[in-house]
Amino acid sequence: METIERRDTPRGELVLRRDEQTGRYEIISNGTFLMDTSDGRSERLLVTEALAATTAPRRLLIGGLGVGFSLAQAVADGRLTEITVLEREPVVLEWQRTHLSRFSGDALADPRVTVLVDDLVRWLAADAPADRYDAICLDIDNGPQWTVVPGNAALYDVAGLTAARAALAPGGTLAVWSAAAVPAFEATLGELFDQVRVLPVEVARGEPDVVYLAHRAA
Repeated sequence: METIERRDTPRGELVLRRDEQTGRYEIISNGTFLMDTSDGRSERLLVTEALAATTAPRRLLIGGLGVGFSLAQAVADGRLTEITVLEREPVVLEWQRTHLSRFSGDALADPRVTVLVDDLVRWLAADAPADRYDAICLDIDNGPQWTVVPGNAALYDVAGLTAARAALAPGGTLAVWSAAAVPAFEATLGELFDQVRVLPVEVARGEPDVVYLAHRAA
């Protein structure tokens, strides 16, 4: 693997690497693999299923820009009039404008897209508008039990999910990506939302990725 860039952030080191043979890029945080450009099926499913579960979706919130697969899927949906992306790391936004732009089809240039550089957990608790989004798609960790930084754990507890639910419009859907099934997290969703579905996505190696869908009744 070739190291393209290595950056220090307040939360540690972020590294962008590329496989010279396949052209695959991957992002590493403090030595832990976060994401790569090899597939993207579950990241796209995160968006398509959240929008499919919502009647006439117009406003979408994406938590985590990543390599751009989810954003590209959102931009492809002509029903959406507003796409807001929360990304904590400015360097990830920079990489999406440069090295990784082709994986989102330059979706950042779409006039419907607004990127907020902020901490998602803090923003949901303090600044998120109430009853705003028809769908919220969250992909900032490898899952509720495998967070990038310890503070992200607050997103997956009762308080964090309650804040996410408050930002949903009535009839809206929350979608959460995870690298593995987490039954305790599913149970918490069931306590706070009116309907919960779990969608496994088979991967080449290891256990399936999982997309959790939680619906707020109208």
